[in-house]
Amino acid sequence: MSSIESVIQSGYFNDTLREWQCQNTYITSSNLMYPIFILDDEDIKEEIKSMPGIFRQGLKHLKASLDPVVESGLKSLLIFGVINRLPKDEHGTHADSPENPVIQALPLLKQWYPNLTIACDVCLCSYTTYGHCGIIENKYIDNEKSIKRLGEIALSYAIAGADIVAPSCMMDGTVKSIKQKLLEGGLLSRVAVLSYAAKYCSSFYGPFRDAANCAPSFSNRASYQLPVGSSSLAERIVDRDVTECCDMLMVKPAMMYLDIVSKIKNKYPNRPLFVYQVSGEYAMIHHAVQAGVYTLKNGLLEILKSMRRAGADVVVSYYTPEILAWLKHSSPL
Repeated sequence: MSSIESVIQSGYFNDTLREWQCQNTYITSSNLMYPIFILDDEDIKEEIKSMPGIFRQGLKHLKASLDPVVESGLKSLLIFGVINRLPKDEHGTHADSPENPVIQALPLLKQWYPNLTIACDVCLCSYTTYGHCGIIENKYIDNEKSIKRLGEIALSYAIAGADIVAPSCMMDGTVKSIKQKLLEGGLLSRVAVLSYAAKYCSSFYGPFRDAANCAPSFSNRASYQLPVGSSSLAERIVDRDVTECCDMLMVKPAMMYLDIVSKIKNKYPNRPLFVYQVSGEYAMIHHAVQAGVYTLKNGLLEILKSMRRAGADVVVSYYTPEILAWLKHSSPL
């Protein structure tokens, strides 16, 4: 016979009791951010082979693809620019040129969806010939030149209409540089900074590099993205970015780093915490569903609730349209 102290199931044996045990793991539309890829060729819409069901698309296709998602309750969007037609160079000139697809899309998105919160990824990898996240000098990152350039790009996105600028570059001092540029541009109080503070050097980014055409042309990103086995480095970088006044924090990837999510949330409970369910996680779930391992809804909701349980406030997910469709019939999940 069990002792009184060992009986726990008395607290969750029916639906109502289970709900009371899961108050902080509900999923609503406010807990979701939808990442999309915008091409510099307005006529093209193409599926990403390594991410079945996910597309890169030009401006002419953007509204038709977003309308049903917004109508389902989408609250926030994360946009990535992808250039195929425009030339790349060592300075990432087209990261913020007038021809940049993000710069062109922002005014349209604000016109179409005035209540949608729009975040823009800030990085150089998609726009440079070498595919790294900072400016390269003699095959090494020049951190000072990098953060200066990233600040310029962030300000350009802010001027074009971004509500959030989200540096994913992992360059030292990026948040401070961006905040200073926003201050100089008179936008410091109108644009939030979402720092990819704990971004790990992960094998799960592969499909994204196909999508954004941003694989490094030499070496890898291990010198600035976090080593997989480290937790103390993540904590140090988060501390620094909080000191530099970032408004929100992110852990990336999500599923394999929930211990980091929990650690950061416990330390900064009042700072909104995002997790990015990255391209490799999307593909892994997709193929598991195709193989009959679980249904998409059952498997994905278990994963999402685990992220919320660990402390994530917002999940950046390519599955956001599907989740919003479920929410129409049962809110919250």
